[in-house]
Amino acid sequence: MTLLQWVLFFFLIQVVHFLGTWKLYRAAGFNFWQALIPVYNAYVLMQIIRRPKWWVLLLFVPTINLIIFPVIWVETLRSFGWNSTKNTMLVIVSAGLYIYALNYSDNPKYIPNRSLKPKTSFGETISSILFAIVAATIVHNYVIQPYIIPTGSLEKSLLIGDFLFVSKFHYGARVPMTAISLPMVHDTIPLLKTRSYLKKPQLPYLRLPGVKKIKRNEIVVFSWPADTVRQFFVKEKRVDKPIDKKSNYVKRCVGVPGDTLEILNGFVYTNGSKNILPDRAKVQYTHYAYSQKGVSSRKLSSKGYSDYTRTYKIENISENTYKQILPYIIGRKGNTIEDFRVITGSKGLPTKLIYKTGLKVSEILELKKEITLTLREAENLRKVQGIDSVVRKINQVKVPNEAFFPNKVPFDWNEDNFGPIVVPQIGMTVDLNQKNLSIYKKIIGEYEGNTLELNQQGVKINGEYSSKYTFKKDYYWMMGDNRHKSEDSRFWGFVPDDHIVGKPVFIWFSIKGINEGIKNWKVRWDRVFTTVNGPGKRVSYFPYFIGFIIIWQGIAFYRKRKNNKIA
Repeated sequence: MTLLQWVLFFFLIQVVHFLGTWKLYRAAGFNFWQALIPVYNAYVLMQIIRRPKWWVLLLFVPTINLIIFPVIWVETLRSFGWNSTKNTMLVIVSAGLYIYALNYSDNPKYIPNRSLKPKTSFGETISSILFAIVAATIVHNYVIQPYIIPTGSLEKSLLIGDFLFVSKFHYGARVPMTAISLPMVHDTIPLLKTRSYLKKPQLPYLRLPGVKKIKRNEIVVFSWPADTVRQFFVKEKRVDKPIDKKSNYVKRCVGVPGDTLEILNGFVYTNGSKNILPDRAKVQYTHYAYSQKGVSSRKLSSKGYSDYTRTYKIENISENTYKQILPYIIGRKGNTIEDFRVITGSKGLPTKLIYKTGLKVSEILELKKEITLTLREAENLRKVQGIDSVVRKINQVKVPNEAFFPNKVPFDWNEDNFGPIVVPQIGMTVDLNQKNLSIYKKIIGEYEGNTLELNQQGVKINGEYSSKYTFKKDYYWMMGDNRHKSEDSRFWGFVPDDHIVGKPVFIWFSIKGINEGIKNWKVRWDRVFTTVNGPGKRVSYFPYFIGFIIIWQGIAFYRKRKNNKIA
């Protein structure tokens, strides 16, 4: 809905409200016309139902108002003695229109001193739950939101299984744009696996004032511009969602509005200078370790390396046993039963599963092994006895492709050599031509809501030929620290400012092996209660927290014991 449509809808609601309540206002001792004045009528209604006047504010908070409106409908009926369960159900099912029956009944009688306390323990429980949901939703939408790292795109800066608190107020909380949705649920209702919202109506984009702007190299949570995600690196049919219901991503912002960005041999350059990352950033690249005697997986594990591949030869594979080991396989070599090899992660094939299936398995001692490392880890691995060399993977083959942004031929950019590209800034004007239109096409047409057409005469924007375009929004360039295992801006382009969700600030819990079943979970105590950002080595504040709890409980116990003695 457009802003004009929302304004018209708002005034329509005022008319509906007036026609259904004017007699009730008069019966409660107010003037009938007070039911017609927008906002003021809600203020007066709070006095009629004897509820706090600040409830009026909640009526204008998306998602929260879906809870408050039914409460006010029920309270309005009860203020005039309509207290039955039947009345309560009818007013909720009719979306408040049942109040018309009360308003046009014979002489509705107002009860000025009615009790506000629920008559049953069940009613009291429902009331407590509703306002707990309201409070939690306000915190969730406008202050801070919990978030779990699901993939390794930011390893080892953030780890799979890190539980984060994401600040909404740092960059300014984005007001929910989806008008009708379940509170504290993103896009899917758990267990039911159904959509948790209605696509229409949509509220205009609005962001509350923030305390800071996004700085280069900060880790940011944002709504994925592409569509939704079910499986990473797998091209699927587009799924259109409202902005605030798109899949949430967490990446490092390496390009802010106005930057000129280029990737050369895997290293990011901004405005002509090599990007200098903060202390806690641990950028990783795919490397190849070589040894004429073979690269031992056991030796790599003993030296603390964990992200590498292993190759197994299986002599008696069958369709049934293949299905059982499939969850552990990331690749396959050989096309015959006599030469059947599989590639796994560093944990290999489980020993119990091998015994259970009766497979004849032997690990191949490879002369070349793929391993993900930081530059420092690669340097240390070169010093390990038996390792001949360690070479960083660099894709220097530049061929026209559609895999990398802007996903059009003849662009030949890849994950290691990309650009240069200018990150658009609000108010920036660019010359449009057939070469760069692919870069800005999605911005002009989708993100900024214009009609775009290209023909032999040139570029047509909103029906008029134009050789220039001025951007209406700021944009950002997001990349993962695990550079060869991250689906990021190199694949789908710029992130508009209205897609920004928040800033990760705190790791309150961390589980190793979170995707491997609860039996394999291990708490990373050194990451619990640590900050996401900051200089130097990460420090856990969990021992200090435990110490505070012990002291606090000790003082409380002492005071209670002292008071008991006095009594």
